[in-house]
Amino acid sequence: MKEQYSIIDRDPRFHALQRMRGRVVWGLTTGVVVAYYAFILMVAYEPEILAQTVNPETAVTYGILAGIAVIVFSLLLTIVYVWIANRKFDPLNQQILDDAHKKTTR
Repeated sequence: MKEQYSIIDRDPRFHALQRMRGRVVWGLTTGVVVAYYAFILMVAYEPEILAQTVNPETAVTYGILAGIAVIVFSLLLTIVYVWIANRKFDPLNQQILDDAHKKTTR
């Protein structure tokens, strides 16, 4: 098993995969954090804007819509990560593992 780990660690594709995954994860995480903190800052400093109703005939406020938008945005970024992982990360990961397995079973 240690031999497989060292083979994988020497594979330049593995390190490229780590860098690619890190960039994607940090980019998407930054998006979620910015959206969340923007919402919190609006609640803290501009509550009157969020307290306004969308339509005078309903009780739905802009704050409710903004909160839902943050949740939906987070969900969309999760979907984006899953899509990228399924299309790019998982196939490359499987290739790296298969090649390491072939080298250790010879």
